[in-house]
Amino acid sequence: MDQSMNKRKVLFLCTGNSARSQMAEALLRHYAGEYFDVYSAGLEPRGINPLTIQVMEELGLDLSAHTSKSVQRYIGNTSFDYMITVCAQAEEMCPIFPGMGVRMHWDIEDPSNFNGTPAEKLVKFRQARDRLDHKIRLWLSQQSIPHSETANQAVSVR
Repeated sequence: MDQSMNKRKVLFLCTGNSARSQMAEALLRHYAGEYFDVYSAGLEPRGINPLTIQVMEELGLDLSAHTSKSVQRYIGNTSFDYMITVCAQAEEMCPIFPGMGVRMHWDIEDPSNFNGTPAEKLVKFRQARDRLDHKIRLWLSQQSIPHSETANQAVSVR
């Protein structure tokens, strides 16, 4: 049987699909893409924040071709083994999917909502990225899925 048939599907969901869910999608695909088909979406997609692209590029992950997607794209069309919300609003407002597997919530502060200098904003985006990186690696370890310790190799993700 083709290994891709055995992959579990994971959806990361946040409000705008502009930062946190995009970061999580890229990180999980980088660490364990051979085990998971990874998606991200938003309740109200608003385009990818340029700082998201910048901080992920610092890890060698290219998100320049990513687009924001609506969760409506997947409802009734795709069954997920895991849905992970990364913001409180998505956790509260997320629709129930037919055939949904495990639903989890990781509360990650939205760096897009931070008001400050460009340097301060960049720090907030790095903090969100690093929290997601830690949570994903911990989650993979809990499932005994092998992964690299850091995302430092140049990888192109969709």
